[in-house]
Amino acid sequence: MGIISKQATNLKICYIGGGSRGWAWSFMSDLAVQDRISGTVALYDINHEAARANAIIGNRISAKPKTISVWKYEAVSDIGEGLRGADFVIISILPGSFTEMASDVHAPEKYGIYQPVGDSTGPGGIFRALRTIPMYIDIANAIKQYAPDAWVINYTNPMALCIATLYEVFPEIKAFGCCHEVFGTQKLFAKAAEEILELENISRDDVKVNVLGINHFTWIDKASLGGVDLFPIYDKFIEKHEKTGIELDENNLNSAFVCLNLVKFDLYRRFGIAAAAGDRHLVEFAPWYLEGKDPYGKWGFNLTPVQWRTKNRDELLSKSEKYVNGELAIDFSPSGEEGVMQIIALLGLGDMVSNVNMPNRGQMTGLDGGIVVETNALFSRNRVQPVVAGALPEAVNLITKRHADNARTILKAVMTKDKELAFWVFTQDPLNAKLSIDEAVALFDEMYENTKAFLPF
Repeated sequence: MGIISKQATNLKICYIGGGSRGWAWSFMSDLAVQDRISGTVALYDINHEAARANAIIGNRISAKPKTISVWKYEAVSDIGEGLRGADFVIISILPGSFTEMASDVHAPEKYGIYQPVGDSTGPGGIFRALRTIPMYIDIANAIKQYAPDAWVINYTNPMALCIATLYEVFPEIKAFGCCHEVFGTQKLFAKAAEEILELENISRDDVKVNVLGINHFTWIDKASLGGVDLFPIYDKFIEKHEKTGIELDENNLNSAFVCLNLVKFDLYRRFGIAAAAGDRHLVEFAPWYLEGKDPYGKWGFNLTPVQWRTKNRDELLSKSEKYVNGELAIDFSPSGEEGVMQIIALLGLGDMVSNVNMPNRGQMTGLDGGIVVETNALFSRNRVQPVVAGALPEAVNLITKRHADNARTILKAVMTKDKELAFWVFTQDPLNAKLSIDEAVALFDEMYENTKAFLPF
C-alpha cells in the first residue's frame, strides 16, 4: 500500500463472496467513481465461475471512459491467495442457498409464524446463524493466517453474529459490520423536515443522528438539522401520516419491499424513540405486528417470499451473462453505500462518522460488554472509534437484551457443537412463543433436516 499525498495507490482488496451480483456490482461502482484510491480487487467465491464473471465485469467497468479510479479485478480460487497482502477484506456471502432460505422463511408458516425476511432473528434467523457461524469461523481463521492486519468490512446477515464470530475466533481482528437500514430513517427525518418546515432538497447526510441498539433493532434518540432538534418535527410528521403511512420510494409501492413506515410510527408512539430499521426487520424483533400472513392491510409491509428472491437471482444471473458476453452495456453510478468512503477514511484521506456494528466496549450502557451493538463510530486513519451512544429506554432495552442473549447463546452452541442448547435458544425466540414444546421440537427437527448439510452438529 502506497500513500501519496491525498491518494492511496496499489491497494489490495479481497472480496469474499466475490461471485455475488448486486452487492459486488455496487461496490465496483463505488470504487469506479473515486479519484483517491486505486489498486487490485481479488474476488474469492466458492463458485469460482461466478467470481470469474465478476472479474470480467469489474475490468470492463475500469476500462470505461467515465471511470475515475481504475482497478484490476482478478478471480482467485483459493481464499489464502485472495487474502495474502490484502489491506481490506469485504465479506458478502449467501450462507447456503435459497433452498435453505426457503426452509428458514416458509417452514414455520405451517405453525402460523410469518417472517418478512428471516435473516436476523426468529426461527429463520436462528437457522441462518447456525449455518453461517461455521463459515465465519473458517473465514476468521483464514484472515488471522493470511491478512491479520487488514480491515474487515462485513455485509452478511445475521450481522451481529457474523461480527461476534470474527472476534470470538480472532480477538485482535479489525472488523466492523455495515448496514444501510439507518440511512432510510435519516431519509424519513429529512422528509419530515421538508414537509413540516417547508424546506427543499434535504439530504439524509444533513440529518445528524445518535444511533444505538442491535442490528435491525436499531434506534435513534437524537436527530438534528443544522442544530435544530428534529424530534418535535418528526412528531408532527407522524401525526400527519400515521393513519395512511408514507413510502419514500414510489418504486416500492407495488413490490415485496413496500414499507409505509406504520410500524416505525407506532413504535415511536409506544416508546418515545425513533426505530431506525425497515419495518420488515423491526417486526421480527417485535412480533406483535406479525398477526397473519397478510400484514399489509394493517401495517403497510409485505412478506417477501423466497420465490421472489429466486426469481431475482435468475434475473441477475441473466444480466451477468449478458455483461460478460458484451450483449448488455455496463453502466454504473454511486450506490449510496458507505463502504468505500470508510476505506478512504481508514487510509487517512478524510475523517467521517457512520453507523457500524462492533462489540460493546462501553459505547452502550444497559447491554453486556462484548455483545455486538450498532452505534455511530468515527473513522480516521487506521482507526474506528465507536461513539458513546448512551442507553436505550428501559422497555426497549428489555426486548433488546432478550435477543442479544439469544444470539450470544447461539454462538456458544455452535462453538461447542451443542445441538440441544441450540434447540433451547430456538424455544426462547419471541416469534416461537406461540409453539407448544412438541411443536417446537417438530419445527426445529424439520428445519434441521432441511439445512443439516451446513450445520456443525
